Amino acid sequence: MNVRHKVKVRGGAAVTVAAALALTLAGCGGDDDNPKGSQGPSASNSQSSSGSQAPTPSGGQTSGPPQVLATVNGESGVVLTVNAVTRDAGGYVTVSGQIKNTGDKGFGNTAAWRGNELKASGVSIAGVTLVDKVGKKRYYVLRDTEGRCLCTTGVVIIDAGQSVPFFAQFPAPPATTTDVEFNFPTFASTPLKISG
Repeated sequence: MNVRHKVKVRGGAAVTVAAALALTLAGCGGDDDNPKGSQGPSASNSQSSSGSQAPTPSGGQTSGPPQVLATVNGESGVVLTVNAVTRDAGGYVTVSGQIKNTGDKGFGNTAAWRGNELKASGVSIAGVTLVDKVGKKRYYVLRDTEGRCLCTTGVVIIDAGQSVPFFAQFPAPPATTTDVEFNFPTFASTPLKISG
């Protein structure tokens, strides 16, 4: 039993020493003794290796502004912009975009956006729907196992000039359906095309 106790103490001491060394080395990171022009070969090697480890954007990402599929004006200067309507392999469609308050006062009339949600999702945009007019079917926002919407939550007030991102996930219409109508309470309905 004494041997086991000693192993625990040694292990704990090793962890303490390792932590102390890590803190000491972290504190010694800035060496101001070398002028900027006289970096040795080790400094240039570390810069080139750290540069190669920087994440590079994937082929699908662009640095430009997001694509705008639809823009709908709402009440009090609030503007809804849809940037993507994507069919995912998991059997759902994700609609995403921005809600911007272009007015000069805060906008707080977001209660209608949650639809019939009372407790599970709280303040949310769970009241949005997709409509397949050809198939004559309305799609509501998906819910998790606890009844919370798979959508943006917590939008209570949008300050003047503020832009808030949003998303909502729906069951996917049949693969042959590409045109749907997006209904966001307090905004006019807007036609959208599903990609993917």
